[in-house]
Amino acid sequence: MTSEREVLTWELFGTASRELAATVHHDGFEPDVVLGIARGGLVPAGAIAYALDCKNLFALNVEFYTGVGTTRDEPIILPPFLNAADLDGKRVLVVDDVADSGRTLELVVKFCRGHGDDVRTAVLYDKPGSVVTPTYTWRTTERWINFPWSEPPLVDRTGIVDV
Repeated sequence: MTSEREVLTWELFGTASRELAATVHHDGFEPDVVLGIARGGLVPAGAIAYALDCKNLFALNVEFYTGVGTTRDEPIILPPFLNAADLDGKRVLVVDDVADSGRTLELVVKFCRGHGDDVRTAVLYDKPGSVVTPTYTWRTTERWINFPWSEPPLVDRTGIVDV
């Protein structure tokens, strides 16, 4: 992996999310549910749901990364838990910001498989080392990605951070 970072600006995110949604649409997939993986997948999931005119937007909280390049041993689903029965018989589009190792996406797809009739995945970025190949990808990179929503937080536990 190179030390240089991929930088996604808010403006480029707008383009990326519309292009990714267009790819889904042109493939003929019409999701009944867009499922965003929290936290990184929430913003892309909302944008893609709007672009595809899908009003059923769900979230599933998963924790795997604990810092830049540091992870738990396994990704885990955190509360509040999604009622998987809400996916029964539905076409589900699982959205995340990146398929880095792919293990988070893999966990969520396994969670959905016994319920959704057709479960597909969409990510802004995928990486060559991912254990899963997303159904839809906007861009492939080997670099660490700076997302506009994951820049240093405006507020931390001690108060306001410089803006």
